[in-house]
Amino acid sequence: MVDEKEITKVQELVYELKVGQVMVKDVITVTPHNLMSELRDLLRDKRISGVPVVDKGRLVGLVSIEDFIKCLTDGKMGSPVEERMNRNVKTLYDNEPLVHAVKEFDRMGYGRFPVVDRESGKLMGIITKGDIIRGLLKKMEIDYQEEEIHRYRASHFFEDIVADKTTLIFQYNVIGKDFDRAGETSSGLKKTLRRMGISPKAIRRLAIATYEAEMNIVVFTDGGEITARVTPQEVRVEVVDSGPGIPDIKKAMEPGFSTAPDWIRELGFGAGMGLANIRKCADAMHLESTVGKGTRLEITVYLNEKEKHGSGNDS
Repeated sequence: MVDEKEITKVQELVYELKVGQVMVKDVITVTPHNLMSELRDLLRDKRISGVPVVDKGRLVGLVSIEDFIKCLTDGKMGSPVEERMNRNVKTLYDNEPLVHAVKEFDRMGYGRFPVVDRESGKLMGIITKGDIIRGLLKKMEIDYQEEEIHRYRASHFFEDIVADKTTLIFQYNVIGKDFDRAGETSSGLKKTLRRMGISPKAIRRLAIATYEAEMNIVVFTDGGEITARVTPQEVRVEVVDSGPGIPDIKKAMEPGFSTAPDWIRELGFGAGMGLANIRKCADAMHLESTVGKGTRLEITVYLNEKEKHGSGNDS
């Protein structure tokens, strides 16, 4: 029987990596004033199916091989690109999490997305499914090398501490609406737990659950605090904020539910509140929320089989 809480390394990394870390930065582009007749050699020689249209560094459109064929059929190859390009281009931001890009590829069915700077609209690169795969493989190789470096004493971390009971506490402050730093807490906690020798499977579950909780703070509140308490038996993560609270916890636990406004979704962070995903990753979960006062979430992942068998999820 497959453990429904089993999280793969790939699932972990799509939450950690940003789009800008895997995109191709050296992008072939054209200007709005280039002629459609100039695209023939470009598309053929570079073996590409579309080209971003850039004016003074900013992305203004996209011209595809379909646009070229239609222009050829119409006999208007002397037309400037700006007359034939698609101006309504779906883009991704370079600083948004890779998990959002994966969802957009699945939802839209596109082969590639231009990547732009969130503030200026400047074209930063382009990303394909192949770029995502290469980026994940590269990151896994780097992580493996780092793990080898820090493995020297990690497995005996708690054994070397002389005490009847041992609890390590790590605290992190999360700033609301700071999307550039979103994900730093979950990434930092993951690195710390890895260097302590915590099981990679447990770390993956904790990293995703903490990321989802961190994003809730960033998106919906002005800020909050995440505290991780680590013992030889478990890792317990407490997430506290003084945000608007959750009116209907039962509904909020439904997969895909979100109260994120449209502008948040446009930023690439409104795919869902993530509570259902947190519950899936955790061995135990407790949630308290008061409208107008804030929310307290407790996530527990057990580190040994004895604790797991006696665990249960409660929300």
